[in-house]
Formats: sequence, structure tokens, C-alpha cells
Amino acid sequence: MFGTMKIAVFAVATLLVALLPARAAPSVTADDTARFLAGMMPSADSALMPLTRDPAWQHHAKIFDAAFAQLEQRQLSKIRAWSSANLAAPKPTMFYMFSGPDFLYADAFYSNASTYVLSALEPPGSVPDLTRMPRGGIGAALYNVEHSLGSILSFSFFITKKMKADLRAGQLEGTLPILYVFLARSGKTIRNVSPVALDDKGTAYFSGENPGPNATRGIRIVFAGSDGVEKTLYYFSTDLSNSGARSSGFLKFCATLAPGNSLIKSASYLLHSGNFTTVRDFILANSATIIQDDSGIPLTNYGARKWHFFPFGRYAGPITEFHGRYQESYAELFRRAQPMDFGIGYRWRTHESNLLLSVRLPDDGSVTADATPSTEALPPPKPRPRKPRPPALIQPQAQQQQRGFLWFHF
Repeated sequence: MFGTMKIAVFAVATLLVALLPARAAPSVTADDTARFLAGMMPSADSALMPLTRDPAWQHHAKIFDAAFAQLEQRQLSKIRAWSSANLAAPKPTMFYMFSGPDFLYADAFYSNASTYVLSALEPPGSVPDLTRMPRGGIGAALYNVEHSLGSILSFSFFITKKMKADLRAGQLEGTLPILYVFLARSGKTIRNVSPVALDDKGTAYFSGENPGPNATRGIRIVFAGSDGVEKTLYYFSTDLSNSGARSSGFLKFCATLAPGNSLIKSASYLLHSGNFTTVRDFILANSATIIQDDSGIPLTNYGARKWHFFPFGRYAGPITEFHGRYQESYAELFRRAQPMDFGIGYRWRTHESNLLLSVRLPDDGSVTADATPSTEALPPPKPRPRKPRPPALIQPQAQQQQRGFLWFHF
């Protein structure tokens, strides 16, 4: 009888447990993963929380806290202030060709955009479930992320070969891990991440349909800032040379979002080449404003009757690796440049950096109030400087040949 009673009690207890609401297992969202990779605490109920007790993650968090705080003070806050003062009516879309995963500067220059389109050769890659990594794998992965971001946190641009080696050495690869870090450190909350593919007509496929054998692959990230307004970031892996641009649907897709604003920096002077005229012409035809350093579009391609130029900083000529890209017209324009208090591009030191804001003129050639930067009158021309001998890049050993060009893009 006693045994029968025990069985009855056990049966009742089992029934009660079955009737209780199931307790959900801890989840790992894309936003939690982004915050973890960025050295920031994930949400309290995330399965990643126990991993934050790992000394490797805590060391990683301290490194990124210090590095991003310095970057914010040295550059990003100053870029946002510059943009606020000089971009009177930005468009909802911003294009950033040759960007790699550099959302950091896309957001700093065009923080009011609602759609960001970034593109480069590197594949989007993926981020695995960090809770399933082998023992010691987290520390190695975090180190590779730190190492791959060294140049952009110090000099404002990626060294492509270095980034590829770092991210392919471990569990994380492609641009997605870096996009995650930059979104988190820019104060964004990731709402959704999904693959995207374009057919040769520029039609976007989001739900797994097959767009054809020559599809352009990418990733779409829906995120929100502190105001809760949702925005969209696209990153596409695509060849922007003439043959690649003409055979893919990437520029056709971009045209559906035009007109936009464009950013070009540390672009290896590819747009000076006859092999990149298609993307160069697209940018000129579909941009209301273009922010670039001298590695972007040559001044002679703009057309003086179509654009109003606002030069900032100092044109010191290209670095040694690109010595044949000196522009006399650029030097002449920068005789009347306004000062700027941040560095950008290959000449990342503040007193050597140049930035050109080009504003498209209306068809009648006038300059409207909502298109003109709200800056003071330009200062009188300075004495023309002697043509400088450009110094070597910080890390010339990181060069990479891509279709006959030095590929330092981003």
C-alpha cells in the first residue's frame, strides 16, 4: 500500500509539472551577439551572459572600451559635428562604395540616413552560435576581432589583407562580425538580420528564392537607434570594376534607392582608373552630395557647372604607394580650403587630411539654400604650397593586388 501511495504521489507531481508553463531556454539574439563581440554586456536573460565571466571577454571589453572612447573623442564626435554644420538637407539613402564593413564612418558622416548601402569584394560571412564554440575558442575569436580592427580604430581605414587573415584564422569570418561590432558600439539595436540576393536586373530576394547563378549576395540588417526609429543597412559582396558592375544587378538595385548621398574614402584611387568608370559615373549621376578624400573621384570628372565644391583640410598629395595620382586641380582648389579638426583617409593625421564636400547644383546652375553647407565664407586663397613628397604608409607590407590595383579599400 505504501508503494502504491508513492506511485500515486509521483504521478500527481509529474502531472503538475506538465501543466506548468514551460520555461523558455535562454536565447541568443543577433543584438546580444553584437554586444558580446563589441565588449558590451548582452541582455540579462541571454545565454551569452555566463561567457562574460571569461577573463578573455573581460580583457576584450576593457580594450574596446578604451579604444572606442578614444576614437569617439578624436574623430567620430568631430565628424558628426562637421556633418551637422555642413550637410543641410541629406537624402534618406547613403551609398558607400569600396566600404567593406565600415558602418562606423557611414553613421558618423550620415547619421540621419534611413538606408545605408555598403559594398566591397569581401563576403558577408556569418557569426556562429558563440555558446557552442569549443573550449578556448571565444578568446581566440575575440582576439581576431580586435586585431582586424586595429587599423581602422587607429587610422580610419581597414587594411584588407590584414582583416581577411585575422577573421579567417578562427571561427568568425567575413564582414558580418565587424558590422555587428560597429552597430553595437554606435549605440544601435539590431532588430533583424537576413540574407539578401540580387538578380542581374537588381531585384532583391529575401526569402530564399533563387535569383539565378550570377546573383549578388549580401546581408540586410534592420536596426534602430536610441530614438527607436528603424533603419536598414545593406552590405553586398560585389565586384565594382566595369565588367563586374555591368554584369551584376547591384547598381540597378542602388538606382531604386537614388538619389542619395555618397561617401568615398581610402578607395585606393580606383575611381581614377579607366576600369572603374561605370561605378564612378553612377555615383556622379545618383548623388546629391559626395563626401570624399582625394582617393575618390578625380576633380576633373565632376564638371564644374554641375557641382559646388567645399574643400576642407589640407591636400598634401597621395602617399608613396599612389604617387602617380597627384592632382594639380585638387591642389589649386584646396588653396581656399577651410580647416577641419579631424583626420581621415590614408593621410590620417589631422594636419595632413583632406575632405571635399561636393554639392550637386540644380539644373539651372543655382545654389539653393537647402543644399549649401551652413559654413562661414571661404577664407582668401593661401600661398600655393610646393608639391610635397608623400611619406610612406604606416604599414606598406599590407598591400594587396586586386585586378592590378593596390587594394586598401574601406
